[in-house]
Amino acid sequence: MNKQRRVLLQGSLAAGAVGVAVGAGLLTPRLVLAAWPQQAFEAKSLPDTLQALMGGGTAEESAEIKIKAPDIAENGAVVPVTISTTLAGAESIALIAINNPAPLVASYELGEGTEGFVSTRIKMGKSGDVIAVVKAGGKLYSAKKGVKVTIGGCGG
Repeated sequence: MNKQRRVLLQGSLAAGAVGVAVGAGLLTPRLVLAAWPQQAFEAKSLPDTLQALMGGGTAEESAEIKIKAPDIAENGAVVPVTISTTLAGAESIALIAINNPAPLVASYELGEGTEGFVSTRIKMGKSGDVIAVVKAGGKLYSAKKGVKVTIGGCGG
């Protein structure tokens, strides 16, 4: 019983200390959250998205990027997508659903020596291409895969 009481007291003290720090403004979310590329998420075309996000408007197609996604997505609200690349020195991976109201779905910055692999679930409003863009060695490379959506996910 004493052990449970001790754990409860420790948890209460820790939660209280965090609450005081948040209340005093010492811990604010804007200090711990990553930068958000607002222009890239607001862009409506692939070249505009790439320019705002990665500094270039065109990407060269590459067989070294693989996209695993269903040919037919039963529900556009939950479409599993996996991207992998064997490009040397991959710096970032962007995932774009070209027919979505906001085409940029996600952007991942990779650390040095990180494997070029991302797996997630995305929302697609309607059928279209899913495009993976990898920045490696200062150049942009891409691959795409068509996905047919039977039930819309972006408000449809």
